[in-house]
Amino acid sequence: MGTKELATESLDADIYLTLGLKGSSKAVPGTPRILSLLSSLLERSVHKNEMQLETTSVKDVITIFHGLSAPPVSIRQYVDRIFKYSGCSPSCFVVAHIYVDRFLQQTDVRLNSLNVHRLLITSIMVAAKFTDDAFFNNAYYAKVGGVSTRELNRLEVKFLFSLDFRLQISVDTFRRYCYQMEKEAAEWLQIERPMQACRIKKNWSKKDDSTTCASTIAR
Repeated sequence: MGTKELATESLDADIYLTLGLKGSSKAVPGTPRILSLLSSLLERSVHKNEMQLETTSVKDVITIFHGLSAPPVSIRQYVDRIFKYSGCSPSCFVVAHIYVDRFLQQTDVRLNSLNVHRLLITSIMVAAKFTDDAFFNNAYYAKVGGVSTRELNRLEVKFLFSLDFRLQISVDTFRRYCYQMEKEAAEWLQIERPMQACRIKKNWSKKDDSTTCASTIAR
């Protein structure tokens, strides 16, 4: 094995460790970082799509994944719940993300607060069945996801047919998604920090008018 291959392998090991993908879920202390990255990515996507629906003439495509109203639980809380009770590996969440991407590419569906939860539980269940050595039956995942077994069965069938049953994921694709999620998180952090600094400055403005938001961002 050459130096380049060794360097690439080392980088891959680093990113997998950073995302909490190395070892079993019990062996990784705390919550795997992949959960927060996936939740943030989905939340931003939902926010962006719903803003477009409100401000443009784009029409939402209604599917069986759409609920009548948005669930009271946030995306992050839902992801954490699935991880806690499903027993699936952290890698399943990367695979599920890839599946959802494929689903969206094959359909005209846009992620929003009405469909993201059902797409999550369905994609993670399918990912666990395809990648993990052990997994639960649909009835159990339905309880975890807060839907009926009958509904989850229908969601699974629709999801699989929409993917044309293309569940195989290459190592290169898995690696690319890991790096992309890490990159997007880093880019968003560069945007979010100045925004937080501006909000802090706004709260302090009545006490100290000598400091500007711009100088706070510069530091």
